[in-house]
This record gives sequence, structure tokens and C-alpha cells, in this order.
Amino acid sequence: MSATEPPDTEPAPPAAARPLDRRAVAAASVTVVFWASAFVAIRSAGTDLSPGALALGRMLAGTLTLGVFCLVRRQGLPPRAAWPGIAVSGVLWFGLYMIALNWGERKVDAGTAALVVNIGPILIALLGGWLLKEGFPPRLLAGMAVSFAGAAVVGVSMSDGGGSSLAGVLLCLLAAVTYAAGVVSQKPALRHASALQATTWGCAIGTACCLPFAGRLVTEARDASWGALACMLYLGVFPTAVAFTTWAYALARTSAGRMGATTYAAPALVVVLSWLLLGEVPALLTLAGGVLCLGGVAVSRSRARRPAARPAATSYSGLMGSTAKDP
Repeated sequence: MSATEPPDTEPAPPAAARPLDRRAVAAASVTVVFWASAFVAIRSAGTDLSPGALALGRMLAGTLTLGVFCLVRRQGLPPRAAWPGIAVSGVLWFGLYMIALNWGERKVDAGTAALVVNIGPILIALLGGWLLKEGFPPRLLAGMAVSFAGAAVVGVSMSDGGGSSLAGVLLCLLAAVTYAAGVVSQKPALRHASALQATTWGCAIGTACCLPFAGRLVTEARDASWGALACMLYLGVFPTAVAFTTWAYALARTSAGRMGATTYAAPALVVVLSWLLLGEVPALLTLAGGVLCLGGVAVSRSRARRPAARPAATSYSGLMGSTAKDP
């Protein structure tokens, strides 16, 4: 090939310019629907099962289901390079997040919990700027201010029902933090492991973290209603085994920030489902605070408009009748 000939391959376009992966969009949509239903199922099962027992039961059901998937797909252990990210996401996301969310939903309704937890995407962008050296754009900082103002409004609205409700909001904020940290930790692991491997072993590590609640699970399961046990199994199979795998599949094909933005629709779905299935509707002030939370996320993920290109300055030759060539 001569020096004047262009190379056979061109550099890959930046992530923002890459075509949309429809399979990733479909996988993310499955995740959002199942995760939205999880808030309602947790609220329902929480009447008979304590936060730790419910988390362990959910993780056990999820790990067993994912183990069957791995056997069918003949997927073994992840590569060594993937383990740090899997371990951190397993402890924070599959372990602490589940307990904090279960505990929070014992004190606030499902819709309120979803509104507060959905601050997660802005925290993902914040952690990405700190840990991945992506910087802190002004819109990210502005979005953070709006979202946390919304969380404060939600907290004030819930404090009228007693300190326990305010504690529920704080627990949901803790769940949002661990969710964001789990996503940022899992992203590097997916460079080395498949979505199924990362999800399976992250879920297994989360199960190990919840083992101290084994005795409580056995005791409470004896007296729990069939409906509560069915919700626990549903949480393990669908919002955990299926939805976390589809999430990891989509996350491997796009950025963490973009994946976080796909959860915008979840709170609206949760409010509708909790109204239809549980008869719960957040108060107007709580909804207003939730809208502020989501508005802050939208501000943080928005992009400034590029100024319109100015017309090229007219040259002397242009004044004489000639025009410049198109760029």
C-alpha cells in the first residue's frame, strides 16, 4: 500500500456517536420493568419477612436460578481480572443494597422508595467522574443540587409521619449509593467476564454476605404467608436472575452513565403498580420531591447546545465575485 493511500480501517467512533444497539435497549427495557415490579414485591413480602431474611431468600433463589443458567450455557468461573469488580459489586449491590432497600420499604411506600433510589444515575456519573477521571461538568453539579433538594423535600414530607419515615428515606438514599457504586464496579468486570458470569458470581457473593440472616429466614418462613414466599421467589428469579443479567448484558455494550439513565421510567411504573396492587399513592409533596429528584438527573445527563456556526468571513476574492470552496 502506498503512502498516499488511506488505511483499510478507520478509528472507532466515540461512544456517543456509535449506533444504538437495539438488543441492548431491549435488555435494558426488560430490566426496568422487572426492577419496577421489585419495589412492589418487596413492599408486599416485607409484611412477613424482615429485611435481612428477605434479602437472603431472594439471593438464594437468584443464585440457584443463575447456577442453572450457567450449567446450561456451560459457563465456568470468570477470568481472574474480572473478580475485583464482581466482588465489590457483589458486596455492595447484591448484598448491602438489597438489605437497605428492604429495610427502607418497611418505612416508606414503594413509590417513594423508587423516587429516592432513582438518584442512583446521578451518583453513577459522580463516581465515574471521581474514579474513572471523567471530570465534573457544571451540569452534573447542578443536577446533583436539584436531586438532593428533591430528596430533602421527600424527607420533609415523610417526616410528618414520624422519624421512622425519615429513616426510610435515608435508607433508600443508602440503597441509591450502593446501587451506583455497584454499577461503577461492575462495568470494568464486564470487559473480562460475560454478563451471566458477572451476575451469577456477584449474586453468589451477595448471598454469602446475607448468610448471617439464615436463622431468621428459617424462623420467619415457617409463619410467612404463601403470598410473601411467592414474592420472595419472584424477586429472586425475575428482578434478580433475569433482570440483573439483562442489565449486565446492556451495560457491557454502553456506558454506565447511559445505563443509569434508562431507569428514568422506573419510578412512574412503580407508582402505577403500587397504586393498582397495593393501593398506595405517595402524597403530593412527596411526588413533587420525586419529580425534583428526576429533574436533577435529567439536568445532569443533558448536554449544552452547540452554538451555531458563524458564516465564514468574506475574503477579498469574495468581494470581487468569487466564492470560497465548501469545507
